[in-house]
Amino acid sequence: MNRQAQAAILFLTGAALLHAGLTNLYLRYVKAGLQPLLLASGAILILASLATVWYEWRGRKPKATEAHDHGDDHEHGQEDAHEHPHREPRISWLLVLPLLALILVAPPALGSYSAMRTGTALQQPYGYNKLPATGPLNLTVVDYAGRAVYDHGRSLAGRQIHVTGFVALDHTGAPYLVRMALNCCAADAQPVKIALTGKVPPVLEPDKWLEVTGTYTTQQIKDPVNNGPIPYLKITSAKPVPTPSDPYDESWNQ
Repeated sequence: MNRQAQAAILFLTGAALLHAGLTNLYLRYVKAGLQPLLLASGAILILASLATVWYEWRGRKPKATEAHDHGDDHEHGQEDAHEHPHREPRISWLLVLPLLALILVAPPALGSYSAMRTGTALQQPYGYNKLPATGPLNLTVVDYAGRAVYDHGRSLAGRQIHVTGFVALDHTGAPYLVRMALNCCAADAQPVKIALTGKVPPVLEPDKWLEVTGTYTTQQIKDPVNNGPIPYLKITSAKPVPTPSDPYDESWNQ
């Protein structure tokens, strides 16, 4: 890999990062708060590629002038030197792999397969946001589960609740509403689960997103993977919804 190839790879990788950061593609990899750092990284890579090209051009220009001034013998020497250039390690071609991944592969967000093989990551929150005194409650999976388990549903009892998540089924076919929560990036995403009861739709397809309307119930079960608590939500109605632009839940670390 010569300097020109290095510069081209740096430029394309930087451009791919900028493309991901300026669209919703980056949300498949990292949380929304990291967008500025991702854009900055892309810009730095592009600047580095341009600097590489400039320094390479600047270094060749004096050599060409010197060869012209010192005659043909020196020109032949320069040509011989260029016939055997110093080669960087071939492992540097691995830089192409993340570029191809960004351009050619847009992985889906983690879904039911990962969720049902990982124990619930529900954690006791430090506190709870104040809820509206009247009307239905629009809660995240993490917020509902935390209030149902650790606040014993005190702020939920008697209220109509809307929760959105994707469907997951365990080995018995029991349905769950899940959202993958993350601290930094998709690599550390962990599921938070709500078990469903009541008027559960007769046909549920894993990984399909649902907006569920229901009420709080005291019923809970233990996650068979890690013995963590999973609260129930008693469904009164449910409807399919499109996959959100940001499929992960970041509320537990805000």
